[in-house]
Order: sequence, then C-alpha cells, then structure tokens
Amino acid sequence: MASPIADLSYRHYDGPLESPRFRWWAIARMMIRLGFSKKSTWVFSALSAWYYLAMIFVIFVMDAISAQRPPGAPNPMDQFFGRIIWKDQFLHGFSFGQVLFLAVALILGAGSIANDNRANALLVYLSKPISKFDYLLGKWVGVFLPLLVIMVVPSAVFFIYGLLSFQDKGFISQDPWLWLKLLAIFPLGAAFHASLVVGVSSMFNQGRIAGATYAGVYFMSNFFTVVMSILFQVSSRGEGPPGNAKPIIEKMFYASVDGLNIGMCKAILGTNGTPWMNLPSQAAMVPAPPVFATVGLLVSLCLLFLGIAWTRIRAVEVVG
Repeated sequence: MASPIADLSYRHYDGPLESPRFRWWAIARMMIRLGFSKKSTWVFSALSAWYYLAMIFVIFVMDAISAQRPPGAPNPMDQFFGRIIWKDQFLHGFSFGQVLFLAVALILGAGSIANDNRANALLVYLSKPISKFDYLLGKWVGVFLPLLVIMVVPSAVFFIYGLLSFQDKGFISQDPWLWLKLLAIFPLGAAFHASLVVGVSSMFNQGRIAGATYAGVYFMSNFFTVVMSILFQVSSRGEGPPGNAKPIIEKMFYASVDGLNIGMCKAILGTNGTPWMNLPSQAAMVPAPPVFATVGLLVSLCLLFLGIAWTRIRAVEVVG
C-alpha cells in the first residue's frame, strides 16, 4: 500500500548527475538572479557610473567650445588635457561610486545569510548534498560577481573611449600599466564589500538589521574620514594640529570602509590624486598609503569577516 507521506529523498533519483565541484554555483546563481530582479539594483548600478558620464560630457562641451573659438585664440582643450592625469579619473570614478556600491552590496547581501537564519534554512541547505564551504562560497560569489561587473563595466567603457580618442593626449603614455592596475583594483574592491556584508549578515536573523548595521558602520567610519580630511587640510596650511601630527592624520584618513577602498586604489595606481573634474583647486591631496600594507590590511579584513561567517554557519542539530 502506498505511503500517504511523499518520499522527498534522493534515493529514487535516476536523472543525470553533474560534478559536485560547482554545487556553490547554484546558490550564487539564484542570489544573482534575485538581486537583478530588483529595480533598485539597476538604478544604483547606473548611478555608480555618474563620474565617467560627467567626464565624457565635460570633454564634449570643451570640444564644442574649442571648435567655436576665433582663429588664433588659445585652444581650451590644450589647457584642459595639459592638466589632466588619466589614472586619477579612474580613481575618482571608483571613489565617487563607493556609496552606490554600498547600496548594491546591501541589496544583494544584507539578507544573504540573515534571512536564512530567520527561516532556519541552514538546516535544509546543509542537509542537502552541499558542504558548509559550498554554502559560504555561493553566498559570497552571489554578492562579489554583480559588484565586480558594476565596477568594471563603466570603467571599461571609459577606458576604451580614452584609448580610441586620446592616445595623443597621453592616455596610454602616462601609465602603460594602467589596465593591469585596474584589473587588480576592482576585484579587491568588490571582494572587500562582499566579504564585509556577508560577514555582517551572518551575525543577525533579519536582513534589515544586518543591512542597517553595515550601513551604520560604513557611514560612522566615513564621518571619521571626513573629520581627518578637514584636519589634514588645516594642518597643510600650517594651522590646527602641530606638524608632527600630520603623518598620523594621513594614515587615519584611510581608517574607514570608504577610506580603505580609496587608499587601496591610490596605492595600486601610484597616485596621490588630483582635484575632481580636473578643476583648479588649492586643496592638498592626502598622500597614498603604502601599497603592501594597505592591500594586506584589506585582505586581512576580508578573511576576518569570512571567518566570522564560517563560524556562524551551522545547522541546528536535532537530538533524538
């Protein structure tokens, strides 16, 4: 006689069997699909490219002004490109996109583990033929890959635009290794946000609380960076803190989620930065931190938060 309870086990499955090597991809794929099904993801992703679009618009306007100048008049384009440092435009694009990258990370990852904790879904996940490593890797990749694509696409478009249009303006000659440096910056930036948001998510049972906590840490630490920036400008003018405090202020400027990402970008690009939009400014630029120390600290924080998530991922044991 047939049992009234359906047999939902895998004992009678006789379909195709795939390699267990990519079990994590099923989790990552569903996270990516769910994330990009939300309009807010697309909106914040588009807004994160605003600096590159603004630079293209400025160049277009300068070119139009140059075409209408009287014969013999100075060419404003020559003055504009004479001041521009191309790698700093990628620094600005990465820097001004940080808050929007945070928004996308929260949409994709704030509830990644927290909502599973609330629904007691870890017992279901880990009772299936996936390991704890598969689960964590799938959640992390589900946040990392979309962030990486969002960071890379506008920068790649701007890079191709500059490569095709401004080689005679020093786009490549200023830094022949720019493309290789960018290939290091974007994965590190995406991994940093993904690791932190997944680690924070694992500490809570509600995605909203996890998201609010990560956003709070981000903005509170960013406020500290703003304070350090003001102190640095005052110190550069010979006012405020004594001169021997300036090196400490320089290092503390990068003591935030936003600051560490920007410091990593500066260090790898090998630049202290220039005023945004290539506008004349009397503001002093905070020097870039040491590259190995900055990248080492960033990677260490990634491993720390992933380690937190690893300890928090455990199924509820049922004792008979």
